[in-house]
Amino acid sequence: MKAIVCDKYGSPDVLELKEVKKPLPTENQVLVKVHTASLNFGNLVLLKGKPFLARFAFGLTRPKYSIPGGDIAGTVEAVGKDVKLFRVGDEVFGDLSGCGWGGFAEYAAVPEHAIALKPTNISFEEAAGTPMAGVTALQGLRDNGKIKSGQKVLIYGASGGVGTFAVQIAKSFGADVTAVCSSRNLEIMRSLGAHHIIDYTKEGFTLDEERYDLILGVNGSNSISAYKRALKPNGHFVHVGGSESQFFQTLFFGPFISMTGGKKISNLLQRANQQDLNHIKELLETGKVKPIIDKRYTLNEITEAFNYFQDGHAQGKVIITV
Repeated sequence: MKAIVCDKYGSPDVLELKEVKKPLPTENQVLVKVHTASLNFGNLVLLKGKPFLARFAFGLTRPKYSIPGGDIAGTVEAVGKDVKLFRVGDEVFGDLSGCGWGGFAEYAAVPEHAIALKPTNISFEEAAGTPMAGVTALQGLRDNGKIKSGQKVLIYGASGGVGTFAVQIAKSFGADVTAVCSSRNLEIMRSLGAHHIIDYTKEGFTLDEERYDLILGVNGSNSISAYKRALKPNGHFVHVGGSESQFFQTLFFGPFISMTGGKKISNLLQRANQQDLNHIKELLETGKVKPIIDKRYTLNEITEAFNYFQDGHAQGKVIITV
């Protein structure tokens, strides 16, 4: 089969399209014929080996997982004898980041707990753009942020993959949602139903007198002191993504800030979870959440796709057609 192979850390130029052996499913695995995949921030970490702390999980000197790719959508081609949840022909989607990656390939053998049945009302492209970003947004808002109906929630970096899901999921919880994005993304935020929109190219969210119960930081380079000022006395800032300096500020100073006052600062460590994926599936089926797709690339164009994605200006998801 054809697959993207990454044997060393570096720029997108190190990625190679090769012929590799087609995997065989074990007793508890499902063999998925991959139709589409998508890019997430985790793909960049796996490619570059940065921040360096990530290498303790992905391999110190070279990538532990030679075929990258987390999110996939496709059709079940074979099942192991112990598989209970799926059968040949099922349309599925899932996140392989917790079970060895391998999504940028024509086939992937995955544990049945890593996937779910694809909603019938969305395409394979939309399905591939959902798992990691959707579950990240859900876990950041619900598990870390303890979101409640009626709260004022700000999503910084609202126009990217995680951000577009976060705006919609926060609304599904009954929150009053403020989205922060650039001028070119205002229409997308309106289409998603954000209650308030701040254009960061024209105004800073900290300059406004509004204070928030929960802030989800998905992108950007704001200091955690800026986020802290924008929180209510018992508010919570959850760092999902952003600059490395912001990550380390949150990692090292967040616990101290959280212990010395009512405001809480935390990092999200997203984990693939079938139960959460099924929660997102229900939101997709009821129309409360819809994936936003920016650009589409083929497997042959993987380097171009990564170069575009790492610029940080994607409007929604970047899809790879296999």
